[in-house]
Amino acid sequence: MRVLTRPVRTGDGSTAAVTFALPLDDVQDPLGDLALLMAAVAALGVLASAGAGLMTARAGLRPVDELTGTVEHIARTEDLDVRIPEEGTDEIARLGRSFNTMTGALAASRERQRRLIADAGHELRTPLTSLRTNIDLLLRADAAGRDLPEATRRTLLTSVKAQMLELSDLVGDLLELARPDQTGPVRETVALHDVVTRAVERARLRGPGLTVRHDTSPWYVPGDPASLERAVVNLLDNAVKFSPPGGAVDVRLAGGELTVRDHGPGIPPEDLPHVFERFWRSPSARSLPGSGLGLSIVARSVTESGGTVVLEPADGGGTLARVRLPGTGRPPP
Repeated sequence: MRVLTRPVRTGDGSTAAVTFALPLDDVQDPLGDLALLMAAVAALGVLASAGAGLMTARAGLRPVDELTGTVEHIARTEDLDVRIPEEGTDEIARLGRSFNTMTGALAASRERQRRLIADAGHELRTPLTSLRTNIDLLLRADAAGRDLPEATRRTLLTSVKAQMLELSDLVGDLLELARPDQTGPVRETVALHDVVTRAVERARLRGPGLTVRHDTSPWYVPGDPASLERAVVNLLDNAVKFSPPGGAVDVRLAGGELTVRDHGPGIPPEDLPHVFERFWRSPSARSLPGSGLGLSIVARSVTESGGTVVLEPADGGGTLARVRLPGTGRPPP
């Protein structure tokens, strides 16, 4: 009961006390109901919050689960063609795009490796077959006790030597192309005019019936001396190979630009975009010696030195190669 007592005055001037009492059931019953209602609401709120948090967590972690599943699939099957859906702009989406870029680069690298192995095997098969044939002929002649005519024997030995040289050049080119790109490449000051002069002397030895004219001015470039010399030698060898008997090759170095011009049949316009690809050879050059790696090495060496190289038709026929390398006309102090 709730009791309230108040003083009152009577008519005759005396004082009395009046007490009022009410039962609390009308108050306590609604409070009890309210407590039960609040407990039920709190329980429902906790359950709803837990469910919403679980759904939010699952939705937020779904891309992570997909990424994890993709990584496990690639690790298990080595299938680099699998891609993660790229949706949204959040960090998970950025991670998915980065992962797709990485797997794409790995797939391209594996494809280049596969092509290199296949092309190298194809190029090695020809000289090896020729070597085996010539050596079998020599062995059979010795086993039968019959001496081959001197001219035939000399021709076979010359062919064996040529095939061995071709194999050596091919292996050297493959090793050069297989060399990984260095994070800190060799940087020395290279006297490009001296490199060109040495390459011209080698070109004259390889083309004794050709006229190799050269005009060089001093030019010093930063780069790897061995790589640049190999690039210049390959460029001149290419010009000598396609020059007609009794033809001429013009070599000029001025102002940081090296030009090599031959008077051969030239390169068809549709073949120019492919000349720097590995193992690519135009249909007209497949009967000539070579592996199709020389110009690839030229492009790689020039690019590593910060330069550019292009091939273009020359006026009056033939091919003109232009190599531009950054440098200076004076030796460094």
